[in-house]
Amino acid sequence: MKKLQYTILILIKYASLLFGSFLSIIPVVVCAITAFKTEEEYSRTNVMTLPENWGYIGNFKIAWEKANMGKAFINSLIIMIVVLAGAIMIGTMLAYVLNRFQFRGNRLIRNLFLVATLLPGIAMQVTVYQIMYSLNLINTMVGYMILMMGTDVISIYIFLQFFENIPVSLDESAIIDGASYFGVFFKILLPLLKPAIITVAILKGVSTYNEYYMANLYLQSKDKLVTVATSLYKFTGPMGNQYNYICAGVIITLLPALIVFIICQKQIYSGLTQGAVKG
Repeated sequence: MKKLQYTILILIKYASLLFGSFLSIIPVVVCAITAFKTEEEYSRTNVMTLPENWGYIGNFKIAWEKANMGKAFINSLIIMIVVLAGAIMIGTMLAYVLNRFQFRGNRLIRNLFLVATLLPGIAMQVTVYQIMYSLNLINTMVGYMILMMGTDVISIYIFLQFFENIPVSLDESAIIDGASYFGVFFKILLPLLKPAIITVAILKGVSTYNEYYMANLYLQSKDKLVTVATSLYKFTGPMGNQYNYICAGVIITLLPALIVFIICQKQIYSGLTQGAVKG
């Protein structure tokens, strides 16, 4: 009886995993099928009908040229590099101060970060937009990067958890030897945060690369300040959406992330695993 129950549980587990995988892969499959259809073929077939010619790449050429995806990739790469560097430095330094220095208001600051996670970001956009407008940062790459550089609360807590597992004796020994607080941070503690930095870089990098709402709101010059997420907006309009070109563009945007994942999957899995067990 126990063996039968165990077998049923195993079957349910794997069946649920297969079902979840199937639901996750359906949008990608539909997108790939639609990307290889001509405009006439797309209009007369359903989304699951296979294309007549898998070698048709006209949609990809049109998507690349009309959506200005070359410029979009360059802008997104610049934004992602600056945002990751700034967010990681701000997050690590803030976590270092909150963890290593006990001062009045330390716990209050931590609690305020927790309260910030309870506030929906969309509800604060009116205030944020007014601040950005008053600082003349609307429709500028610098303003958008500063806005995206705001350190996520999750990132701060990841760094805090890692700092709690690094003994304070390392700091004290370095200070006795004549190191400054900046020397302790940059030469001793920051290298030990490599797993946490990898974890935060993955989470922040993916969210920055895929971010659409704020890019569409604050980068209003769609020709010069286009990003990967907003480039495909060219194929939408009041008369309908050109999904064959949109799907082709989506496949193009997926390729860099897929290549990076294949090349760096060992480091990605290592960083996420160590980030999950620390603390």
